[in-house]
Amino acid sequence: MNEALNADPVELAKFSEQAHRWWDPDSEFGPLHAINPLRLGWIDGLAQLAGKRVVDIGCGGGILADSMARKGASVLGIDLSTKALRVAQLHALEAGTPNVEYREASAEMLAQEQAGQFDVVTCMEMLEHVPRPESVVQAAATLVKPGGWVFFSTINRNAKAFLFAIVGAEYVLNLLPRGTHEYLKFIKPSELAGWARSAGLDVLQTQGMEYNPLTRRYRLSGDTSVNYLAAARKP
Repeated sequence: MNEALNADPVELAKFSEQAHRWWDPDSEFGPLHAINPLRLGWIDGLAQLAGKRVVDIGCGGGILADSMARKGASVLGIDLSTKALRVAQLHALEAGTPNVEYREASAEMLAQEQAGQFDVVTCMEMLEHVPRPESVVQAAATLVKPGGWVFFSTINRNAKAFLFAIVGAEYVLNLLPRGTHEYLKFIKPSELAGWARSAGLDVLQTQGMEYNPLTRRYRLSGDTSVNYLAAARKP
């Protein structure tokens, strides 16, 4: 993996190894299945997906991309994990999902090729897994049309996030495999907002996402101290 490519070979190997389990809601990808209706509803509520051209950066096995296509968007999912993309393509074929395609490409590569071509750009649960997240934010801003929406979700960096997202999720509740996240790669909302502004985006809304271990349910809230989503627009 060359230095120019904004990807961590260890992270890619980790997600490739688990790729065949992407669509199993009882697997380590269960939390993604559980939060997907929340993410989808929030994105659709702001961007009205029907009829829009969307790119999903770091799409993995296609959980979000597939659901956005079912909302009537024309979706391109990109990732650097060949195995995850094969799983996504196979699922789209088996499920008969219309208007979704997948491609092995980085956000930066696609930005050089298709600048200003998308109404909506999504990049969820991915920034904390790459060496240079600010580069992905810049690429997302390049890909979106003026007036278009860019959506991010990631994990805050503080003691509570360490306790909840790593100790709690990976070691106590076993929601995720151990080693899924590295604390130092977590991103404060202020950092994300700074990168977005530098890339020419206006951050218009942030939302927290909370997990209740008793009900095993997630909900959107105003608490961005652990998991959070950010919606930005290109003027």
